[in-house]
Amino acid sequence: MPFQKLKTYILQQVTENDNAEIFDFRNTFSEVTKQDTTQEEGVILLMALVPHVLPGFYDEILKELYPDGGEFPQWGGVKEEQYRSMQPTGETIQHILAGSKMERRLQLQKYFQDDHWFYKKQLLYISSVKEGMPFMSGKIIIPPESLNLLMFGEIMKPRFGPDFPAKELSTLMEWDDLVLHHNTLDQISQMRLWIKHKDALREDWGLAKRLSPGYKALFYGPSGTGKTLTASLLGKEFKRPVYRIDLSQVVSKYIGETEKNLEKIFIRAENKEWVLFFDEADSIFGKRSTTRSAQDRFANQSVSYLLQRIEYFNGVVILASNYKNNIDQAFIRRFNSIIMFVKPDAEQRLRLWEMGIPKKIKIKKEILAQVADNYELTGAQINNAIAYSCLQIVEKNKKSMSLEDILKAIKTEYLKEEKIFNSL
Repeated sequence: MPFQKLKTYILQQVTENDNAEIFDFRNTFSEVTKQDTTQEEGVILLMALVPHVLPGFYDEILKELYPDGGEFPQWGGVKEEQYRSMQPTGETIQHILAGSKMERRLQLQKYFQDDHWFYKKQLLYISSVKEGMPFMSGKIIIPPESLNLLMFGEIMKPRFGPDFPAKELSTLMEWDDLVLHHNTLDQISQMRLWIKHKDALREDWGLAKRLSPGYKALFYGPSGTGKTLTASLLGKEFKRPVYRIDLSQVVSKYIGETEKNLEKIFIRAENKEWVLFFDEADSIFGKRSTTRSAQDRFANQSVSYLLQRIEYFNGVVILASNYKNNIDQAFIRRFNSIIMFVKPDAEQRLRLWEMGIPKKIKIKKEILAQVADNYELTGAQINNAIAYSCLQIVEKNKKSMSLEDILKAIKTEYLKEEKIFNSL
């Protein structure tokens, strides 16, 4: 068993046993991580994994080494209210693999830097510590999806919760179902090209120092014009999960909590090929105000933090807002694309009506043309109206849709926005 071998290995390391048996941990995780793993990397992975499998593992080692008990700060480790057994920290790794050898202890810190594949693949990392505390005193963290990969060889998608307040977007639609202005489609095409070819441009064409590894886009325009659908289609085309951030779970009235909540998301998404979608983004990416109070100062600090965080994030970030002017100007300068979504014109509305109505439903083309010309609805509103009309038809066991059916549905959409409805 690898954990029994790990226990023997640790005991041999800390007691400096000259006759110690050397166990090979290099190939333990190479297959599931698809990464050549060194002996030390294999040991570190096992040490981080063991509390999730064998609670009390480190406590047993300490009892065996120090039967009289005591304090052993050189071992590092933390105990928490919800988990009373010792969990390893960076200091635990240093003590076992380096002892008191200063140069070796410093070298071990490289395994927990941002440029190491542990962090790049988000396999494990050290938790942040309070200001002034030693970096290596942080607990070794394995994100839940990486834990599932190491234990079962399967990639698990993150679950919605306090540590990851985001839900995956998906769609059954295709690009042909998206009806937009040609200028908007052209800009989306550029974004698709970047996602498709950015690795080739950075690596094969030598543009890594000029091109950011991440991509920031702003989608702005009225609700229901295709912003969310576009984000979903980008993820679907390139097989990238798209996560819509639940801002109600992120924004906090307590100072510094919003930044902490966002940092959890960015850390989990780092190097994952995910798309982060911030709907109604102006609630956290809004304009900074004149500093008149402590609250203003901390709100401005939150915006400044976000500026830096999305600047260095290496994935795709999409911000969606109804109004471009609501977004802080400093963000505007950093976007790779700023794409305006407008309400469909009469021709586009006709296409949406024709594409949306089920084939089995009969309706005169003149009716759809008349409705498209006279009622300025968004794509989402047209879909809602079609769904409403179809429900009425099913209930009445009809096979055709009349002008009256559609007008009743459109009136319902107008009432939602408290708009005046004028019948034809």
